Amino acid sequence: MNRLLHGLAHLNRTLERLLHVILLALVFGFTLLIIYQVISRNLPFMPPLYWTEEFSRFAFQWMVMLGAAVGVLHADHFVLEAFPRGSRADLATRVIRDLACLAIGVIFVGYGQEFAVSGLRRNATASGLSMVFVYSAFAVSGLFMILFSLQRLLHSALHGLDEMEKALNTPNDIESLDVEESDHSPIDTLDNNPTSTQRDRH
Repeated sequence: MNRLLHGLAHLNRTLERLLHVILLALVFGFTLLIIYQVISRNLPFMPPLYWTEEFSRFAFQWMVMLGAAVGVLHADHFVLEAFPRGSRADLATRVIRDLACLAIGVIFVGYGQEFAVSGLRRNATASGLSMVFVYSAFAVSGLFMILFSLQRLLHSALHGLDEMEKALNTPNDIESLDVEESDHSPIDTLDNNPTSTQRDRH
């Protein structure tokens, strides 16, 4: 099982690097298209390219779906902690979170395939691009979500939930601050300050 986890982690690292490159290209292309739209509307000598509006919208849709998949790997989605950290209820909800992401990925792949196929019968108005290239974003994102969720769940099963989150989750400055504050209580601070102790004796 450790070998399986190692192979899955290696695959996901490669896929994550690929997604970062794709997302960077999408952001760059999206920004250029939006800038051109704004400039062409204000400068009469620049011809309006109507397909740029479609492509900017398509790029944004792919950014959202691929970014959501990367967020699953590192638990970057919004989380509302309702239970004390480390309690049974907290541990259960953290496991359910990863299971829910896995279920969403399966749903995206299952229904996303049908949605993508329906795009074969439709074309974008201005560019004429087949909508299958846009509708397939759900299925592709779902596939990445499945792979990333499986890594998190397998890592939790083999090494524990805390070790998995320490290895995969994006560091949370607030949580680390809470830990530091709990480690240094006011009593410890008083004991470590000999000046204040001597002053109290006098």
